Amino acid sequence: MSRLFEPLHLRGLTLHNRIMVSPMCQYSAAEDGIATDWHLVHLGSRAVGGAGLVCTEAVAVEARGRISPFDLGLWDDRQVEGLARIARFVAAQGAVPAIQLAHAGRKASTGRPWEGGRPIPPDAGGWTPVGPSALPFTAGHPTPAALATEELAGIVDAFRAAARRALQAGFQAAEIHAAHGYLLHSFLSPLSNLRTDAYGGSFENRIRLLLETTEAVRAVWPERLPLLVRISTTDWVPGGWDVEQSVELARALRARGVDLIDCSSGGNVPDARIPVGPGYQVPAAAQVRREAGVPVAAVGLICDAQQAEGILAAGDADLIALARAELRDPYFPLHAALELGDEVPWPPQYERAKPRC
Repeated sequence: MSRLFEPLHLRGLTLHNRIMVSPMCQYSAAEDGIATDWHLVHLGSRAVGGAGLVCTEAVAVEARGRISPFDLGLWDDRQVEGLARIARFVAAQGAVPAIQLAHAGRKASTGRPWEGGRPIPPDAGGWTPVGPSALPFTAGHPTPAALATEELAGIVDAFRAAARRALQAGFQAAEIHAAHGYLLHSFLSPLSNLRTDAYGGSFENRIRLLLETTEAVRAVWPERLPLLVRISTTDWVPGGWDVEQSVELARALRARGVDLIDCSSGGNVPDARIPVGPGYQVPAAAQVRREAGVPVAAVGLICDAQQAEGILAAGDADLIALARAELRDPYFPLHAALELGDEVPWPPQYERAKPRC
């Protein structure tokens, strides 16, 4: 059997392969962050398609933590059942349903990408974003309100409460979103965190909020269930967050009960020069895995089965997170198994379409 279709054990769970459907915002929630039929079909079809782990888009832990007014949320009990329906269906297909818990920070209150993605001011239905410092993401974006030290406990509490609701909804894995310039990442990076209190300045201070959030989520997330954290391993800007700091952070997260680091990059500053190409983030994931001694997911322009298999075979990652490849082909895992010569079960409803030669 190929490495891609070997099981992966994370705490008390076993993924039947090493393919993760990466979080992908759909900007299609109903009013107040409630999941719709779109999310059920989007995530459910990827579970039918054979992925081992299917993760929701970024689910906001408070209303002002949404990227857009059309994002999913889990700050209210009314939002649980829509997500529970998805978790039940995903699990019924043999996949592990996972949820990404997130706060958009200074990148909140924007329109949908296909409508321009521009900031939405409060008088047009938006809200004032928050961040570690009063630094806008880029020109044309509003200046966020700098969170006071005493407000940070509320952020941690919001993640904790959302994790409890996620468990109630039936999710079996949780991922804390600390990447792509959103709130927790913006605290990590000295480019966006200019604070002078206990949450800014030194490396230990800048990682404090993420560590407190992780401890709070792990405290309510059952011991038998895995906890993941997505990070941007580098800002791709000199003087910003980098891979060496990511390694140290990964060690600290591992010590606090994190089971896998999902290694992405960028997103914190708009003018970073990113060498985008097939597998461009894999070397950083491999370094985190090697030096921090923690399982990692590789993500970013992993486009075909042979490429994914090569990453795993080289020992550069433990899990392959796919986004665009899964958007193009919800049945990527089934087709990848055929390409790699692995025998995997197809849904009985689709068995008649399985190629025989």
